Amino acid sequence: MKNTLTLLCVLCALVMSSFAQEMPPAPGVPKAVSVPAVQEKKLPNGLTVAVVQKSQVPLVTINLLIRAGASGEDASKAGLADMTASMLTKGTKTRTATQIAEAVEFLGGSISSGAGWNTSFISVTVTSDKVAQAMAILADVVLNPKFDQKEIDLLKSQSLDGLTYNLKQPSFLANYVASKYSFNEHPAGGTPASIGVISRADILKFQQDNYNPANSVLVFAGDISAATSSSLAAKYFAVWGKGKRPIKELRLDRLTKIGSADTSGPRPIVNRFLVVDLPKSGQASVIYAQPINGIGRSDARYFPASVLNSVLGGGYSSRLNQEIRIKRGLSYGAGSSFAWRSWKANFATRTQTKNESAAEVTELVIDELRKLSTTPTAESELIPRKSGLTGPFGLSLETTGGLANAIGELYGFGIPSSALNSYVANVNGVTDAQIKNFALDNLLGGDIVIVGDYSIFRADLAKRFPKMTVDVIKADDLDLSKDNLRK
Repeated sequence: MKNTLTLLCVLCALVMSSFAQEMPPAPGVPKAVSVPAVQEKKLPNGLTVAVVQKSQVPLVTINLLIRAGASGEDASKAGLADMTASMLTKGTKTRTATQIAEAVEFLGGSISSGAGWNTSFISVTVTSDKVAQAMAILADVVLNPKFDQKEIDLLKSQSLDGLTYNLKQPSFLANYVASKYSFNEHPAGGTPASIGVISRADILKFQQDNYNPANSVLVFAGDISAATSSSLAAKYFAVWGKGKRPIKELRLDRLTKIGSADTSGPRPIVNRFLVVDLPKSGQASVIYAQPINGIGRSDARYFPASVLNSVLGGGYSSRLNQEIRIKRGLSYGAGSSFAWRSWKANFATRTQTKNESAAEVTELVIDELRKLSTTPTAESELIPRKSGLTGPFGLSLETTGGLANAIGELYGFGIPSSALNSYVANVNGVTDAQIKNFALDNLLGGDIVIVGDYSIFRADLAKRFPKMTVDVIKADDLDLSKDNLRK
């Protein structure tokens, strides 16, 4: 019996050793993405109609993209763009919000609207035999919004309730603080103060100033031909008044980070430390934030930046997640991202951890940024991280919604639609030297923003960063509308 047990133990050990040494399968050969050419037509009123026909599935997504988002609103009215877009589905001159929802539901479809920093949108997805009915609804909500005061009050109340709760959460508050402190932007979702002062007149003016055919693109993706799409667009949107496309001036104040240091000499990895003291918070949120001026979405350096992000913080196998979560168990997840604008990008790493480990996590983030800017990335790491971009990209284009969104993004940034078919090649062409140079040239000199219970990590932060001056703001003294963030 003892011999049998011994033999079983040896066999189990050998099997476990074999599994432990087994390497994950190598990524497959990259496959190019093939998207049918976008068929484009412009209506007499200036509306651009873009169509991609993919008839494998009898579905069609119709996206109306308006080239106006939070960047076109005043900071004192932050949230206006999103509120305007959201109100489109809350009632027209002939339909209530409930009737709009029921009409789309009757078609077996879905409808949504909203706004980001760069653009606003309204989107409908239906089966291909219901496109005409869906277009009638889409045109109604775009051309005849009622902006009913009761619906506005309800939306404002819901937004304020959400903000009141979320601004007590470290991760949400840290993102809002970084928007102002590091990126010199207001939060696209608005603040309690800005949402509170938005009026019906503000919404109406934003809609009248920005929602016009010359400033919009109507995208059809799915089981529909260019001829049918153009015919429906003309039928339902030809009456849309030309209006005038607003001239977006480049605000020079947005090109300069408040309090940015002199960068004529070697730059430190961290320029400033800001702590928002949130007593009794169960967790601490740690953000590294760095604006990158002069490199917008249409810049060729978008691709080295994308691969860099995949290596650093783009997924479970990324360096930040490996170091912070997998190796040390200090967080449920750590990552990084670029938020792209026409003329700049906002880079940030984000993670949430216990207050006790906030300083340690901060040090780990800085170490990974240092490695990225000083050490080449091995090809064995680059290949799977590139696959982590190209694989999901190809899959996203298999859905009508994903395809319509991808086309809309390109139009929003003025990028040729043919860029979809060159994406995989551009990603796979990125070299380790490009990644290192991009990190060295653009990612250093950013800010650390920590939101948490400062009393718990204060001593450890001072020990790990003895030369850094830490600016501390009590959460109760925070004012997100002020340049210095203080009431």
